Amino acid sequence: MPGVAADSSSSQPWYHSLNRSQWNTLIASNLGWLFDGYETYALVISVGVALHQLLDPSQYPQIPTYAGIVIAITLLGWGVGGLIGGVIADYIGRKRTMLFAILAYSLMTGLSAFAWDWWSFAIMRFLVGVCIGSEWVTGTSIVAELWPDKNRGKGVGLMQTGFGVGFFLASVAWYFINPVGPDAWRVMFLLGVVPALLTLWIRRSIPESERWEHVNERRDAATARVRSGAAVSDEDKALARFTVADLFAEPQIRQRVILAFLMSLATTFAFWGISAWTPPYVAAAAAKAGLPAQTWASYAAMANNGGAILGYAAFGFIADAYGRKGTTIAYVALAFLSVPLVFLWSHDLTTILWATAFSGAFVSGQYTWMAAWLPELFPTRVRATATAFVFNTPRLIAWTGPLISGWLIANFGGFSTAAVAIATIYILSLVAAPFLPETRGKPLPE
Repeated sequence: MPGVAADSSSSQPWYHSLNRSQWNTLIASNLGWLFDGYETYALVISVGVALHQLLDPSQYPQIPTYAGIVIAITLLGWGVGGLIGGVIADYIGRKRTMLFAILAYSLMTGLSAFAWDWWSFAIMRFLVGVCIGSEWVTGTSIVAELWPDKNRGKGVGLMQTGFGVGFFLASVAWYFINPVGPDAWRVMFLLGVVPALLTLWIRRSIPESERWEHVNERRDAATARVRSGAAVSDEDKALARFTVADLFAEPQIRQRVILAFLMSLATTFAFWGISAWTPPYVAAAAAKAGLPAQTWASYAAMANNGGAILGYAAFGFIADAYGRKGTTIAYVALAFLSVPLVFLWSHDLTTILWATAFSGAFVSGQYTWMAAWLPELFPTRVRATATAFVFNTPRLIAWTGPLISGWLIANFGGFSTAAVAIATIYILSLVAAPFLPETRGKPLPE
């Protein structure tokens, strides 16, 4: 009987409703984001060692400033490349853009291992950022478009864990590679070439998004009608319009872009202004206690990223159960609380490590709100462009976060003052989030 079949289906575990293509798409997106996470944290955790080799000894006192510049330049490249990649994904497809992004990333991160001074290092880091910027948006878009409505949050949450796993693997790798000596940072980046092999599997194992293929056919037809001079509908005009311009042509889409941009800015600015300095902060505390600084920096990184992995995945499950809006607001509030917990209220190293794990769950884990919520706010014709715009353009501002925090560390009371000052930007998210619509369980906009 139909009713019995429906009841039986609904009582099955959620993962039984997924087919192989949906799982393969999640795995491919997760692995791509994992390698991006590895490469990003390889920079964060090894930049000090790299700069000791690339700078003149007379410049060592300003290493926090130079480190901030290098991380900031990487973020700037990420923002530029990510926006371009989102536009490309709306025009040539999700799968093809993902393949190009992973190949380009692998090449550039390997080349960055051969930097000969800090200028060449900074330039190569910018190019790495450009290459990896589009990987997240293509993975988010294709998972959102292939997974079922009621489980979409779980899918993108599990995808998002790849970044935390990449961070964690970089922490573990650094623990073992650091004893190599002054060239340890070069070994870290050479390992970043491995993802190129992933593209061979992606080509065979994941489909293109049918939603995108359908909209792309309609776009081609609408563009032809517009060019022919024939009478066209508003829908045809929207389909033929350049996707970036389309984000600001309709009031509803424009409002959502602006609100989500403010939230993304807060998430990204705070993350890069706080998390990048957590290992150095713990290293400094360990050195004061007479303990090996770099070893404790690795412990802190592993604790932070272990918490982040749990935070990424948990967000998706909680958001599917209780909604995107409430989950996002809760994560941001707890992230705000976690900053003084790490940098002001914890004093012994064991407590700091636990606080660092808590911070990772929310300062990093809140990124899943973008993977879960953004694809559900925008129609297919601009989904990748809008998601990329919101996710990446804040980096054109947030790249100054490491610069500002590095300057605050060097001039105004160290890590604690910088972190707490940067965290106040979370107020933007708490103000903007209530004005976005709840989208839990609803079909994606066509």
